[in-house]
Amino acid sequence: MSRKLSAELVSILSDLIALPSPYPPGTSVEICAYAAKRLKKAGYKVEIAAKTKGVDNVVARLKAKTKGPVIAFNAHVDTVGVGERANWKSDPYKALVKGGLVYGLGAGNCKGSMAVQLWLAEEIARRGGPKKGELIFTFVADEENLGPDGMSFLRDTGKVRPDALILGAQTENNLIVAERGVMWARITTKGKAAHAGNPAAGDNAILRMMRLVGALQSYYDKALAKRVSGAMKSTVNIGMFHGGHNTNVVPSACTVEIDRRLLPDEKVKDAFKELKTIVDGVGEAKSLYKVEFLTGTNGFYARENGQAVAAFEAAVKKQSGRKVKFLNATGVSDGRYYADDKIEIINFGPGSGAQGHAANESVPIAEMVEAAKIQLEVVQRLLD
Repeated sequence: MSRKLSAELVSILSDLIALPSPYPPGTSVEICAYAAKRLKKAGYKVEIAAKTKGVDNVVARLKAKTKGPVIAFNAHVDTVGVGERANWKSDPYKALVKGGLVYGLGAGNCKGSMAVQLWLAEEIARRGGPKKGELIFTFVADEENLGPDGMSFLRDTGKVRPDALILGAQTENNLIVAERGVMWARITTKGKAAHAGNPAAGDNAILRMMRLVGALQSYYDKALAKRVSGAMKSTVNIGMFHGGHNTNVVPSACTVEIDRRLLPDEKVKDAFKELKTIVDGVGEAKSLYKVEFLTGTNGFYARENGQAVAAFEAAVKKQSGRKVKFLNATGVSDGRYYADDKIEIINFGPGSGAQGHAANESVPIAEMVEAAKIQLEVVQRLLD
């Protein structure tokens, strides 16, 4: 089975790599049409759902006659851009199979997982479908943009509301079941422009911002040091700082944007309230600054003794003979949109996170084969 399975997975992944889907611009029409065609042929009820024209998402369903859990698989179809073309040793849009690896843009993040999930969907259909419950496969756009047109749209419209959500990710076939939340905020300060030769005649917006940011950093240095859960830490980062328009002018405006990563038991609304309270406490005139909430989602934690997690633990042990590892997530996944839904959210898939977003990106064929076998076993345990 492994040799045939390897060939099938490489063939699907080669097709996917040849269908460009970088963000920007974010188009996903062709690659979603490819997935939809395969899934319809396999017998799934398929919908192409789009909130924004050109940003397609695929939702494919296979339902049993007997009631049972709703299990959803997910992989994002969009990739980052090629970047500096000279850094690629091969055509990024043509799969190169070499040394047990498949190279190409998105091979690891996340088309390798997408190829595995497409094979999985077809294989389950070939075997007669789930014996109970419902199986959903979703292939979505707008993940690289952290945008609202992909999995967020499917969740908000009620198109996908599972009991367990399994997201394709570069985990080397281990599990990520906990993820930090994220909160983005913007602070804007005002001042009064004047000639740099007479700065006292103006009011420096950058200096005002430095006072606000200094207060934030002083507070967070102490407060966040205590917010640790295992390998996860609550963090803050000043990601953007813009102010002024000429060196010889006292700046009249300044803007910073802030990234807060939250432990699963911290909430986005509380994190924003905390930030605003600190800024308000500095004592600057409120007419001269503004604190805005930009976006955010809560973190999640799937119980390690949950039904889906237990199925993965057993499947990994059976298919590979090893005990599965639970990894710490640095970034965020589309699972964050379901953080408040009290479902099991699991990130799993072939490839190393170090390969994502890098030139000459690749995924090991052996890990794809193993991922396919493990996830087939998981579905059998949950829906058969």
